[in-house]
Amino acid sequence: MEEEERSAPTERAPAKVLVKSYGCQMNVYDATRMADLLGREGYAETNSEEDADLVILNTCHIREKAAEKIYSELGKLAIAKRALNAQGRDMKIVVAGCVAQAEGEEVLKRQRAVDLVVGPQSYHRLPELLRQAKKGARVADTDFAVEDKFRTLPAPSRAQIRTRGVSAFVTVQEGCDKFCSFCVVPYTRGAEASRPVTEIIAETKRLVDAGVCEITLIGQNVNAYRGLDVDGRESNLARLLDRLARIEGLTRLRYTTSHPVDMAQELIDSHGAIPKLMPYVHLPVQSGSDRILKAMNRKHGADAYLSIVEKIRKVRPDVALSSDFIVGFPGESDADFEATMALARGVGFASSFSFKYSPRPGTPAADRDDQIEEKVKSERLAALQALLEEQRQAFNAATVGREVDVLFEKPGRHEGQIAGKSPYMQAVHVEGPTELIGREASVKIIAAGSNSLGARLMSEEAKA
Repeated sequence: MEEEERSAPTERAPAKVLVKSYGCQMNVYDATRMADLLGREGYAETNSEEDADLVILNTCHIREKAAEKIYSELGKLAIAKRALNAQGRDMKIVVAGCVAQAEGEEVLKRQRAVDLVVGPQSYHRLPELLRQAKKGARVADTDFAVEDKFRTLPAPSRAQIRTRGVSAFVTVQEGCDKFCSFCVVPYTRGAEASRPVTEIIAETKRLVDAGVCEITLIGQNVNAYRGLDVDGRESNLARLLDRLARIEGLTRLRYTTSHPVDMAQELIDSHGAIPKLMPYVHLPVQSGSDRILKAMNRKHGADAYLSIVEKIRKVRPDVALSSDFIVGFPGESDADFEATMALARGVGFASSFSFKYSPRPGTPAADRDDQIEEKVKSERLAALQALLEEQRQAFNAATVGREVDVLFEKPGRHEGQIAGKSPYMQAVHVEGPTELIGREASVKIIAAGSNSLGARLMSEEAKA
């Protein structure tokens, strides 16, 4: 009898994961670390929901609109999941991030298609949680264990780093102890915790060795950094920046987001002492009214903020300053709002982010009975944004005719163009060779558009 023909076993395609990130830079960083971790488990990254076996929504809870957007997205994913199930495929859906931390099992109740809810300090447990999900369990893990997360998450490979460009985030600090009355961060991210200096240096060196030129140190309150150094003594952000600036091949350093209370003179002086530290500081003020700042529990007044601005500009006159503003905080009067406008006019910001106050459950401000009407909030936001946009355009226009160094990151929108960032976080495009991508070159700014600057290369040779 003839032996039956046997087909060669086919190699099973790797499972695919799609990580969609919303909100702050910390979420972007966390998303890459989750993707790296799952890469070790055999998952390949995809940008397509149709191809994904696993979809992770890394969520933001800072405003009501951001949280509701997630549930809208989950509704669409639930439909896609049912369609895939009908084809014999099993898609798992994970809600991660701050919505997960704030709402926990409520997410599982509200959307039956969700398999896992994972808080920001539980990402390192994803592989085990997914194994439980594949057995049919629906789990919410929102424990706080920040040190475990940092020590357990694997370092990205050189190949993974190279797919992400020449700029990278490095988390140095997480959580917040300030308890601003409008903010959920202390409840969703926990108390302030800082990574050891040696871990941060090692991660930065790996990134630089793989081709990264620019590092942005991130934290919910990054200038509250208090990590331990090799000698067991506590370091701070200024000393950490100094250590990182010595890494050969690293050309640019940045940090965000800062709190005015932790803007120490030593850190301010770093802007004049460390050439690699870019002349850009994001320093949220939220309001220009002392009465509202007190109600927000910001722990500083308008004059203290303006004093910090003056000190920064003294050591780095060309610095670009940006900020965050909230309008329509409970009890905000016309006079309070005008104080905010006056502060903004007095500082002259290069760019800023502004929002209507959004009550967040569990925060003291949400329980106040002097909430501002939505119409008034909208009017105030429009007025503030008009001023801030005018300032942004003026700052960009003032750079026309100047020579600046640009770190080129990608091809431009048009053929023959390359695009990058100025030291002041401005988008810049030039006609130039793609060989300059990943390198720094001197340009002359020749035009200021609505969203970017046009420039001309001073030389087609990138800086060494």
